[in-house]
Amino acid sequence: MIATIEIKNQHFKFDLGQPLDLSIPIMAGKENVNAFYIDPVTYIPFKAGSFIGDVNQGGSCNVKTITINPHGNGTHTETVGHISKDNFPIRNALKRTFFTAVVITISPDNINGDKVINLSQVSQLNLQNAEALIIRTLPNSVEKKTFQYSGTNPTYMSSDAAKYLASNGIDHLLLDFPSIDKEDDGGLLTAHHAFWNYPQNPRANCTISELIFVDNSIEDGFYLLDLQFAAFDIDASPSRPILYRLSAV
Repeated sequence: MIATIEIKNQHFKFDLGQPLDLSIPIMAGKENVNAFYIDPVTYIPFKAGSFIGDVNQGGSCNVKTITINPHGNGTHTETVGHISKDNFPIRNALKRTFFTAVVITISPDNINGDKVINLSQVSQLNLQNAEALIIRTLPNSVEKKTFQYSGTNPTYMSSDAAKYLASNGIDHLLLDFPSIDKEDDGGLLTAHHAFWNYPQNPRANCTISELIFVDNSIEDGFYLLDLQFAAFDIDASPSRPILYRLSAV
């Protein structure tokens, strides 16, 4: 199914039958991607009296109770509520779910042993009037889908790079590492604060998605992003960002 869209007086077409999924499946157990020492996801059959919510255990249907922490258990999207005393629930974050997006690939700089995406790298990007930026870091392998990041000091972004992106029209930032900030920065979370302009003037309708996976078959360039997540009344939700390739008409 081919659809067309007008973006700044230019027409593009895209194939609704060819979605590109950036999410990592949220599976139970220790083999799923994980970060920040958060317990693995669990799926436990619900029990009430003689009822058990597992067909394989004799139940009439499957009814699983899920335990998950979106910030460390797989692909997730978060709002400024992640660092705010006020409530900015994810269910209120977006008035629409489709955004123009650019996919870029970056090799993080090595700074004192840290892997950092810095201002000099993002300031050279052609953002093409995009509303969302999707960053794939190198090296890129399927191991990112199962990697246990806790205690490994993963890649992060400098606060001035985050501020630059926020100031240049990027409202939605999608990253293939656990956090925009350093794993252990003493609780400062400077890049989160810079991107959301918190507490000066919080960007309540802007989001950060982390622990995505951008397959190597997805080329750098201009896309349409469908940012999907559950309507939780908290600051974050497991999410499923979907891309569609755009072609000029």
